Amino acid sequence: MESQVSLYDEIGGSEAVNAAVDVFYGKVLADDRVKEFFVDVDMPGQKGKQRKFLAYAFGAPMHYTGKDMRSAHAHLNLKEEHFTAIAEDLKATLEELNVEAGLISQAMEIVASTHDDVLNL
Repeated sequence: MESQVSLYDEIGGSEAVNAAVDVFYGKVLADDRVKEFFVDVDMPGQKGKQRKFLAYAFGAPMHYTGKDMRSAHAHLNLKEEHFTAIAEDLKATLEELNVEAGLISQAMEIVASTHDDVLNL
């Protein structure tokens, strides 16, 4: 029986996730569509949470102990355009880091699976 390699391992593990989070938040904080949501956010703390979440979501061998997507975003009153902006910023980040197109597609499928919870639909 073949063991399946996780997206986390395919993209390069913790080093790749850490780099992606740094590039991603550079894009998010420059994105007029969503930067307002991060004005009073502890960005080092936010980056740490995002690193843990992405590692878990991409299949790292770990347990995620943070808030669920619905609880974490409930107070923000996010709209479809906000979700789209974040997804586009993540996709652009992965492209900038030369992640293979098939792996980016897998990552975007994972992002899409959080849609209803992030928007509290």
